[in-house]
Amino acid sequence: MKRFGILLAGLALAIPAHANDTWQTVWSTPHEQYSSSVGVLGCKINTNRVAYWPSSIDCDNICVELVHGDRSVKLLKIDQSEGAYDVSYDAWNYLITGKSARDEPTTGGPVEMQFRNLSASECGDLIDTDSGRLPLSAPNSMNYLASCLDQPDSWVARNHELFNILDPLCSIGHDESCELDWPTANQAACPHQLGLPDELDSAPVFNVQYGTGELIVASTGQPADDQSVAYQPQIMKSSATAIGISLHSRFATAMNARRTWINTVGFGKSSGTW
Repeated sequence: MKRFGILLAGLALAIPAHANDTWQTVWSTPHEQYSSSVGVLGCKINTNRVAYWPSSIDCDNICVELVHGDRSVKLLKIDQSEGAYDVSYDAWNYLITGKSARDEPTTGGPVEMQFRNLSASECGDLIDTDSGRLPLSAPNSMNYLASCLDQPDSWVARNHELFNILDPLCSIGHDESCELDWPTANQAACPHQLGLPDELDSAPVFNVQYGTGELIVASTGQPADDQSVAYQPQIMKSSATAIGISLHSRFATAMNARRTWINTVGFGKSSGTW
C-alpha cells in the first residue's frame, strides 16, 4: 500500500497543471467585427484572438484559453456581449478546422467548447506594444482604467499604456503614447492635445470577413490593400504559430513523464509502452 501511495503521488505530479483548474463549457460562435467596450486599441493587439463574452471586463481576468478537441487558443477578453460567447472569426475557424479563416474559411453556428481563465500575462503574445502593456485609449478608457487603478495590485493597473487614439478601431486621433500622473491628474498628458478628432490612417484595424476570409479595413468596411496590411504583422501570422501548445501535446508529455516515473521506481518494465 505504501508503494501504491507513492505511485499515485508520482502520477499526480505528472498531470499537467491545468488539469486541476476549473474548466467550463460554452457554446462558442464566430465574431467578425472587432470592438472593445473598455477601449483596448485593436491596432496594437492581435484582433484574431479576442473573446466577446457576457461577463463584465475586470482588471485581472482578461485572458482565457478556449479548447475544442485537441486544439486550443488563448484569447484576450476585452469586450462584453449581450449573452453570446463570441470569439474572433479566425480563432473560431481554427478551432473547428485547424486552419486560419484566411486560408480555409468555414461557416456555422454555436459549437460546444471548453474554457478556463488564465493569468493575464499568459496572453502577452497577443499584445503588440513596445512596452508589452495593454494599449488603452487615453481619451476614452479612463473610467475602466480608474477602476483598475483603485486596485493597484491588479494586472491592468500594473500593465497598461495609454495612447492618444479615440476609438478601438484606431481611425481617429494620434498614434502616440501618453503619461498619466494618477491620482493627481485624471487626464493623460500627450504630445498632441488629448482627444483631437484628427483622422488617423497609419494604424488600421482589420476584420477577417465571415465566410470569405478576406481582410476588411474595420473603420471603412473596404477591402484591405497590401500596404495597409503590412502595418499590422500579427494579422498575417498563421494560426498554427499564433496558438499555444495543443492539449494533445501536453497530455502526451504527461503520459511520457508517468511512464518514466513508473519505470524508475520499479513498477513497470522498460518496454516503452503501457
